[in-house]
Amino acid sequence: MTSCVSKKQYELLQKELATANDDLGKCGESLNAYMNRLSVCQQESEGLRGNLKSAQNSLLLREEQIQDLKDQIADIRIQRDAQLNQVEDLTRLSQSANQNIGETLSQLEKKDKYIQLLQAAKTRADSINLALAVNLKSVLEDGIEDDDVEIKVDKTVVYVNLSDKMLYQSGSANITSRASEVLGKIAQIVKSRPEVEVMVEGYTDNVPIKNSCMADNWDLSVKRATAVVRSLQWGHDVDPNRLIAAGRGQYNQLASNDTAEGRATNRRTRIIILPKLDQFYDLLNPNAVPND
Repeated sequence: MTSCVSKKQYELLQKELATANDDLGKCGESLNAYMNRLSVCQQESEGLRGNLKSAQNSLLLREEQIQDLKDQIADIRIQRDAQLNQVEDLTRLSQSANQNIGETLSQLEKKDKYIQLLQAAKTRADSINLALAVNLKSVLEDGIEDDDVEIKVDKTVVYVNLSDKMLYQSGSANITSRASEVLGKIAQIVKSRPEVEVMVEGYTDNVPIKNSCMADNWDLSVKRATAVVRSLQWGHDVDPNRLIAAGRGQYNQLASNDTAEGRATNRRTRIIILPKLDQFYDLLNPNAVPND
């Protein structure tokens, strides 16, 4: 073939071939560059698609949140309307409530006055009983053993416990001369206090008694109480309208009857000095309520 083409043409063809190869190499490089750019574009496209999906999800979430907020607003409006209705109801009830409060305060004021009245009555009663007990102790303290006489203030009354051996002859209801002296001193206090009454209670131990004068311990306790009452009336001029006699028998014991000391304690006479009923009601007089 070389014999058919001249050398000059051959060299020219060689140059054209080299140029074509160069162009082909450049085209390959350009193709590779475009392929790389295509890959990058595809990656960017995938990223954009992911971003778009995320944006769509976020938008859907926002729409759900907006709907929740709308629902909450609707609930709040319903609650607000209900509260407004309650306020209206309360407004309508306020007048009657104020009236009820006024009535309650008035009742409380009355109760407060009554409590003050009771406190004042108790204070006066306590003062009267304390003074009475002090007077009794002062007149009975000389020449009388402590074991034979006991003076106490119990709740609303003053009482004097007198031993059996001091008051009566053994096994009988006969008053001793010593007892008459003691009863005379008690009578002095009683007569100076016209606002009080005197109850005499007789007590025995549990040892049975039966003779021509006494049927049992009930009988003995009553006869001993009436003997003291008669002594106060006949021997010491105490108004019988202020005297009460009662027998308690062997009951309401202070100590065990199993020992001699216990039986001696239970054999006693109690003189109770208590306010008359009208005196008690005077203490509860509403006009006596303290002003402060």
